[in-house]
Amino acid sequence: MFIMRFDMRLPAMSPAGSADLYAAALDMAEWAEQHGCLQLIVSEHHGSDDGYLPAPLILAAAMAGRTRSIGIQLAALVLPLHDPVSLAEEMAVLDIASNGRVSYVLAVGYRPEEYAMFGHDFADRGKRMDKCLEALRHAWTGEPFEFEGRSARVTPTPLTPQGPGLLLGGNTRAAARRAARFGLGMLTQGSNSEMVEIYERECRKIGTTPGACINPPGDTVTTAFVASDPDRAWAELGPYLLHDARSYAAWLGDHNKAVTRSTASSVDELREQQGPYRVFTPQQAVEHIKQTGFLITQPLCGGLPPELAWPSLKLIAGEVLPRV
Repeated sequence: MFIMRFDMRLPAMSPAGSADLYAAALDMAEWAEQHGCLQLIVSEHHGSDDGYLPAPLILAAAMAGRTRSIGIQLAALVLPLHDPVSLAEEMAVLDIASNGRVSYVLAVGYRPEEYAMFGHDFADRGKRMDKCLEALRHAWTGEPFEFEGRSARVTPTPLTPQGPGLLLGGNTRAAARRAARFGLGMLTQGSNSEMVEIYERECRKIGTTPGACINPPGDTVTTAFVASDPDRAWAELGPYLLHDARSYAAWLGDHNKAVTRSTASSVDELREQQGPYRVFTPQQAVEHIKQTGFLITQPLCGGLPPELAWPSLKLIAGEVLPRV
């Protein structure tokens, strides 16, 4: 009924400490499993002023160690920034250690500064993405292969046959062509209502069977909180939600569209937009779940101190889930 996402932003405005925030994320992962959460999601970015999570596999592994059955997804993992041989090893070990519970949304990314940080050409990101996907495909066979002139062999092989679950993240025709070519499903950014049709058309062109193509509707709520007093909640949570919104808006710019994007410049504007950032009453949350099927939460959004985050989760468990 609900999903929890973590990106571990910690701006200077937050009184929380990084150790406190990461400890809370692990406690919340364990709590989430106990209360029927559908999935834990962790994200990746690099070189961010607010400490955005740069090592999602490590946090995913820690969450897997605190849980037993809940699915964990890395969305998105910016594949071209990684050495795919080393990454394939880490993903294989995590697949075994988690009993196959960790899946991935792989994306090319959209921040040139991240490519510069790792010494890769942003203009060639598509070509590198293809090479990295090919390398992962070969790596999980357990057989020797070559990558960029290097001989490699990845062992152990993953527990999951043919490797961990993969989706391709993207919102363009090029991403749809790539997903079709590699036989992958897609998770889009949701701003293009034609992406499912585009993806399925590309699959038909090359004769591959379409996989799942998840294209969120434009009114998707991606960061939801629940509060008995929304006015008070917006006063307490609003600055953190605004930091998150403005940070993503700055990264995405005017050309990268996504359902998560907000143009708000103030807390009041963010609230009035009734967009991806929302504070629901328990009854509104019940209605939202009945209408959409789930509630997407980001409990530590924008470096929100854990003591301000837990009340929303407890309301979800105590007053929302029992009614749906």
